Order: sequence, then C-alpha cells, then structure tokens
Amino acid sequence: MNSPPVPLPAEHIPPGTADWRTPDAERWLAAVPARWAHPLWAVLALVVSMVWYMEGAPLAPCTSAEPCGTDWPGLGMMVVLVVTPYWVWRQPRLALAGLAAGLVGFAADGGFTDSFGEPYALAYPVAAAFTTAGIVHRLTLAGRQRALALEAAGPVAQPLPAAALTFRRGRFSFALAALMLAAAGFGYWQAQQVADAYEERAAGATHLSGLVVAQEQDDDGNDILKVEADERTHRFETAYPEDFPVGGQADIVVDGDWAALVAEPYDVFGWESLVLGGTAAALGFFANGVDGRTRSARLRRRPLPVLRVLVREGHEDGRTWVFAADDPGTLRPILHFHSLLAIDEDGDDEEGEKGNESDDGEADAVHLTKVRQILTGDDPPPPLREAVLYGAPYAGAEVALSARVDADEPEVLVECSVTVVKPAVPGLLTRGPKRRERKSERPSVEEIAAAMTPGPGLRVWRAHGFSRAVGLSLLAVQGGGIWAMVGDGPSWSWLWLPVALSWMISTVATTLTWRITADRDGLWVTGAWRVRRVEWDAITAVRHHEDGIRIGMGKGHSGVDLAPTGWAWLERRLGREPYAVRAADEVRALQLDPELRPAEEAPTSRQGMPAGPPLVALSVLWGAAVLLLL
Repeated sequence: MNSPPVPLPAEHIPPGTADWRTPDAERWLAAVPARWAHPLWAVLALVVSMVWYMEGAPLAPCTSAEPCGTDWPGLGMMVVLVVTPYWVWRQPRLALAGLAAGLVGFAADGGFTDSFGEPYALAYPVAAAFTTAGIVHRLTLAGRQRALALEAAGPVAQPLPAAALTFRRGRFSFALAALMLAAAGFGYWQAQQVADAYEERAAGATHLSGLVVAQEQDDDGNDILKVEADERTHRFETAYPEDFPVGGQADIVVDGDWAALVAEPYDVFGWESLVLGGTAAALGFFANGVDGRTRSARLRRRPLPVLRVLVREGHEDGRTWVFAADDPGTLRPILHFHSLLAIDEDGDDEEGEKGNESDDGEADAVHLTKVRQILTGDDPPPPLREAVLYGAPYAGAEVALSARVDADEPEVLVECSVTVVKPAVPGLLTRGPKRRERKSERPSVEEIAAAMTPGPGLRVWRAHGFSRAVGLSLLAVQGGGIWAMVGDGPSWSWLWLPVALSWMISTVATTLTWRITADRDGLWVTGAWRVRRVEWDAITAVRHHEDGIRIGMGKGHSGVDLAPTGWAWLERRLGREPYAVRAADEVRALQLDPELRPAEEAPTSRQGMPAGPPLVALSVLWGAAVLLLL
C-alpha cells in the first residue's frame, strides 16, 4: 500500500491556490510535440548533412597565391555549425539564429548554386528546414501548455517565497564558459605564434620554384613530397598531396637548412581544433548561463500562478517528479526536473536554535543513521509530498516549489529548478506510459508475494537474454581492446592491461553468468570470481541499485553487490520490465516473508559457478594468438 503524502501545513499554502487535478493534467500532457519533432531527429539530420557536405564538396586547392594557412572567419562559421545541434536540443530559440547563420555561410560558400546539381549540397538546407519546422512546433505547443497551466491555476497569483528571491543560476556555467574561452584564447595565441614565426622567417628567405620529383609516405603514414630546387632535393610533409602532382611545379622558401612550401607553409590544425572546441563549448556554457539567469530573474519579477501538486524525488538520480494533487497512488507523472534547495540568506534561525538546545543528541543520531543508509544503499525511497508549485509549467520553463522534506522534518523548504521542465511522456523507444516507469517506484511486498507461488523447490534468478547480450557485446569490446594494445608489440600501454582487464573481465563475467539461488537457509550469490553464502537472518535489505542488485547485511558486514546485471534503463526504453529489478523485488519478498522460502537445500551443482577465472585464461590465450598472428 502507498503511504499517504507528507502534508503541507495550511499556513504555507497561499489562499485560493487551485489543485492541479488529473483531467487538467491530462490535457496538459496531451499538448506535447509529435515524435517527428523530437530534437534527436533534427540533430541527426543536421550532423549527417554537414558531414555529407564536407565529404562531398570539393576543397579549394592550396596554391602559392592562396596558401592554406589560418582561416579564422571560416573557423567562426564552424563554431556556429558545431554548437547549433546542441542548441536544437537545449536552446531552441538560439538554434533558430544558429540555423540562419549557417544558411548565410552556406550561401556565401556557393552552396545554393551547387545544390541544383549535387545532392550533398541540398542536404543541409533540407535538414535546416526540417529542424526549423520541429522547433516552431515545439515552441507552439509549449505556449499551449503554458495557457493550459494558467487556466488550471485560475486568477490567483502569488510572489515567490522569500528564500527563492535570493536563488541565483548561471554562475557555474559562466565559470566553465570562462575556462573554455581561456583555452580557446590560448589555442589562438599559439596558432598566431606559428603563423607570425613563418611570416617573419619567410620574409628574409629565398623564394624558389622547384620540380616535384616524387611522392611517398614515411614510417608514420605521413605523405611526403620531394621537390628539387637549386640543385637540392627538399622533403616536405603535406596534407594534400593531390595538389602537387609529380612533374609539376611547387613554390618553396629556403633559409639555410630550413625550407617550407609556400602553398602549405605550416600546420596549426591542432591549435585550430582547440580554438574550435573551446569556443563552441564556451558559447554553449555562456548561453546556458544567460538563459538560466534570465529565467530565474523572470520568476522573481512578478507574482506567479500557483498550483497544489504532489511531488517525489527519484531514488536514483534525485529528479523531482510532479503528480496531480488527486493522484496519491502516483499512477501518472506529469513532469519532472532537477532542483536545489533555496536558502533565505536574509532570514534568521532563531526557532531552529531553540529546538536544537534540547534535541541535539537525538537529531544527530537520526542524521547519522540516514547517512549510513545512503552510503550502504539501504535508504528507503523518498516519500510522496504535498507541494505548491510556483510558475506556469510548460516544456522548457523554470519553476519553484515549497514542501516539507519528509514526515520527520516539520520545516517547509523551497526548491528552485536547475533544469528546465520536461513533460513525463514516453521516450522515442518506449511503447507508452506504464504504472511504475521510474526506478524509485517499486511494487509492495504484498503485490510481489501475491504473484509468487509458494513451493518447496529452489528459486533461481540468473543472467537472462538481455544481460547476456550486454556481456557478449562487452566481450567483443574486450577482445578488440586486447588486439589494439597487444597488436603493436611491447609498449608502455601494456602496463594498463592488468587494470583494464580485471575491470572488464569482472563486468563481462557478471553480466554473462550472474546467479542468485534461494534455498531453505539463505542465498547463494554467484558473481564474477566466487559464490557467496548469505543467510536469511543476516539480510537487512535487498534492492536494485545502479544496474546491479545489492544485498544489505547487518552491522559489521559490507553487504553483497552483484553488478552489472544488465542495463535496466535500456530495457525500460524498449518497453520491457527490467528482469534484474523484478529479481531484486522477489528476493526482497522472500527475505520479508519466510513462508515463501523454499524448503530444500541447494546442492553444489545448483549454487552456480563464477566465470571470471575461465575468462582470464581466454583473454591470455587471445592475447597470445594476437602476438603470433601479427
């Protein structure tokens, strides 16, 4: 049975606050974008079209008249093209500006002229048009959601609680933007140093015209150009050997033992990449900071609509999930976001200080118990709470809420969103909303026990098809990693082999052959390297945690961790109930209800066998085979 929500004191509910009820919430959820407008499709279209255009469009040859040096304007356009797909996902209004700038650059590069004859040139305008249509669709429906939220809230508007008035967003994003911009500035300075050094030396060097006599590759696979000039043969590394055919002419500058191609005077690709990545990241972080600061300031600017709702934090990721006020069974989440506590910096703590005088010892004991439970993974799921939501929620909005932390804490706290509101709708790969989509909402012991038939036989949970598929995929990655590290012969990279292999083998062995066998006296838990015995009386908690099953034990015991047991998040995306989650729930039911436990004792043949040692032998044989074959 679900526990009743933690109540919110009446004095913290603004007068006239309306309940956000299920019918209104369902109308709000119905105003979500169509699946074709999901940002993923637009991002894929943009990326594919840009890669296709860069691969298909002919490059301007490097010549003595127009050498291949630095191109900062072109690099600036590349920054816009790189950051626009990110903005499509996070900042759709800025993405429209990025798409417009990209089309201007496309036109300046002659793309519209080429598009009449080449399909690769037509791809980007089509992708930009598709992306724009999706963004407009999303923004339109976000406006519709806002109107529905305002309709549900009614005419009542209230200012934010005092604690939220001092809450600020964007500082961390601004700090990261400054760091990334500094890295880009350093790359620009280094590239200019190389370019200036060349210009200074070339100004006093001898300019010659030589004959290209050969093209070859060195031991590292770099293209080498041989040019004869002034009765000497010069060797130059080139990025575009097709621009210098054998028998053709090549202009060079010579200053003693130093020589350079005029058409390819220097290579600053690495520094340009740093400038590109740093500037794009700085622009993205700066836009996030400005957007967060603007949205949080907008919340404080005027009174806001308010709605009574129910909220619960996700047990795994701390995400705040919002439910309708008349949905105590949490049958259908409405929206979700991440939030942080807002502290009233101007307030005082006189009441708290008075309470601490008599209850310090008891409070410390409670807090230490909670910390221990969190660290051991045995903490209970966060409770369902009554809350007041400030602000009109819609996809991409900022909101705040006031609620009690739990039933043991009488204080009402204010939380402000630090990520935008997202509707709780099925993802691209899910089939539809399910009653218990979130990992924190586990079925009760009574529900699990009702679905289990008591019997004397052993109960076994083992690696299923999905977990084994994950294990085989990781095994292939492991084999490829051994090939890559060993295939080049002895090197310092071999020092990483023991560490990398121990982790990979443990992961692969667990996903392929994990097993839990329940018998009369306890559990046999088969991991990567051994089979552990856990008595029923020693078990304090069983739960699925971070793609693994954790069996908590009493004081003085570290417990048993069986991980990974597959990828529960991917199984949910595929519309399936994660097998390991169900297994943990059923083991928990056996732990709490002795009548469900088997009456038999498991023989050795049914206790499981770890696969770690055989995988070690297999890895050694595979590494030896690679050394012999290459």
